[in-house]
Amino acid sequence: MTTTDVTVERHGTTAATVRLDRPANRNGITNRMMVQLHDALVDLAADPHLLVVVLTGAGRDFCVGADLKHYSAGEIDDPLPLSAFDLTRILHEMPAVTVAAINGAAAGAGLGWAAACDLRFAARSAVFTTAFLKVAAAGDMGGPWTLSRLLGAAKARELYFLPERFDAAEAHRIGLVSAVFDDAAFGDEIAAVRDRLSASAPLALRGMKANFLASERTTFADYLDIESERHMRIMRSEDTREAFLAFVEKREARFTGR
Repeated sequence: MTTTDVTVERHGTTAATVRLDRPANRNGITNRMMVQLHDALVDLAADPHLLVVVLTGAGRDFCVGADLKHYSAGEIDDPLPLSAFDLTRILHEMPAVTVAAINGAAAGAGLGWAAACDLRFAARSAVFTTAFLKVAAAGDMGGPWTLSRLLGAAKARELYFLPERFDAAEAHRIGLVSAVFDDAAFGDEIAAVRDRLSASAPLALRGMKANFLASERTTFADYLDIESERHMRIMRSEDTREAFLAFVEKREARFTGR
């Protein structure tokens, strides 16, 4: 019997939701889930029309990290190729804007996946912890790299070397999440963020994402060259002309991706 631990829901041609789907196990990670998530992200990253990808969890949790009961019991699982660990890089670097909709507990690798996204929003009941040191692990899924950039090197080290659980309000205070929404309204709030992003001018939104990725890899001088070339190219697009005209005419712009 084939089980699906990751589901993908499309919202038209420009948006998709990726759902970690092991709610009975708090969306704990298995080899099978990692392989399925990797493959789903590869497919989405290759879609030239996609503008936004939401990552969330089924049920009451986002992802509590590795399913320790599963691994401790030696349950049958899929082989885990080393390439599956590349999923965090794909999540971070895909051309679409990625949104972590943290609907509940985010721990260990689950927190790493959330940190790899462009934007993060939390339900009020969400809790967070790095957790790795408590299970004698050094960590995976890129947390030290992403959290150092999001929160600063000192705070990232604190969260890893002295792992404690913290709530959504604290996650917002330290800048890990952009906003905290009431649980009852969480789905609607995330849909509103998704729809706002997917209504953007495609060339501009994907170009902006590319700018942020370039800024992580280059000197300031080299980045400015990259940014300026992309800016001038997009400014010549039909969508930019439409945006200017719509502003003057006081109407909503109609973008075509050209």
